[in-house]
Amino acid sequence: MTRYANSPGSGGQAPIGWPAESQIPFDASRPTLLMFAHPRCPCTRASLGELEVFLAQFPGQISARVVILKPAETVTNWEKTDLWRKASSIPDVTVYTDNAGIEARRFHAETSGQTLLYDRSGTLQFQGGITLSRGHAGDNPGRSALQELLREGHSSQVKTPVFGCSLFETDCQQGGGVCKR
Repeated sequence: MTRYANSPGSGGQAPIGWPAESQIPFDASRPTLLMFAHPRCPCTRASLGELEVFLAQFPGQISARVVILKPAETVTNWEKTDLWRKASSIPDVTVYTDNAGIEARRFHAETSGQTLLYDRSGTLQFQGGITLSRGHAGDNPGRSALQELLREGHSSQVKTPVFGCSLFETDCQQGGGVCKR
């Protein structure tokens, strides 16, 4: 169980520049943060908690979007779980449905909780997770890196492991095999 909790998911290499074909609005007036989430991954609750803590430190300074997967051929509102409601309740966060994972694929996101930060010019500044292990909130290298980027404009850590469920494994997409906790 401990080995699983501390095993990161797959983290694809995010595009260096904001994909022009993305339907998620890019904000050229302030950094844009994306978090990709599986709506039935219990690990993601901690990631959303960390996002809330981080955004509270920088009110109005970041355009934050949580992009929640809705696999193809799932019923209407399948993605509107308690995690959707949690993300929607975070001040300054806009939540988007990612039909069939199109946006996750554009940004090469593979694991729930994968977080990306793009600067005002659309250049990737950070990619990774913002928890220390699956489902555990608290100080962690990902949140620290984001804080440094916002406060100082740079960070020595620009990539961290992502701890969450797969966005694209068949069992995970249907809500059956998510997080073996």
